[in-house]
Amino acid sequence: SGGHYRPPHCFARYKSAILVAYRNQEKYLRHLLYYIHPFLQRQQLSYTIYLIQQVGTGSFNRAKLLNIGVREAMKDEDWDCLVLHDIDLVPENDYNLYICDEYYPKHMASAMDKFQYTLPYKSFFGGVSALTPEHYMKMNGFPNTYWGDGGENDDIATRIHLAGMRIVRTSPHLGRYRVMDYSEETEMQEPWRRPTSRHNTRKTWKADGMNTLQFRLLSRTKHPLYTKISVD
Repeated sequence: SGGHYRPPHCFARYKSAILVAYRNQEKYLRHLLYYIHPFLQRQQLSYTIYLIQQVGTGSFNRAKLLNIGVREAMKDEDWDCLVLHDIDLVPENDYNLYICDEYYPKHMASAMDKFQYTLPYKSFFGGVSALTPEHYMKMNGFPNTYWGDGGENDDIATRIHLAGMRIVRTSPHLGRYRVMDYSEETEMQEPWRRPTSRHNTRKTWKADGMNTLQFRLLSRTKHPLYTKISVD
């Protein structure tokens, strides 16, 4: 219930919150839930899957939704790890552990099929990442001001460095992910480009994040496989 699980026969060493920003992607959601629950249970984690849904027809704001997810998830449990997960990615290797690095934010999706299992560029922090609540607050969370697609991942990578941390990466043979519905034909026609940032992160990171987060909580419901948080 509510997407919560703890191993029945042992004491879980790690408690991880899986946070997924969401809007009207029912097919991806079904796929992800089908794969991710057995995957996490094989790792004997205590976990909850949170779906943070943006209502309305405005531009999608993934980063702000994840901030909201962190704020709401921390009301439930003293989580060891916050795993920020794109809805269209499925892990390929069971040994890609959904736990945090003790010292630094961890980028987990280090090898996606979409990018021929390599990083698209050096500072890439997209897809799936894992941060402790301490890491998250130290960098003031994610920016709230990125509406529409792209750009926020670079802002986040810069924030990590400005907060005196660095990115650690899951090794590529473990951090392999499939992108659902990814088509090589479209990729050939439209090569993936690094989005241009419209923000001066160095100036804004301390004043745009968890400390300035504003939203309206519309509902919080437990579904059979996830907890859904609907927000305006």
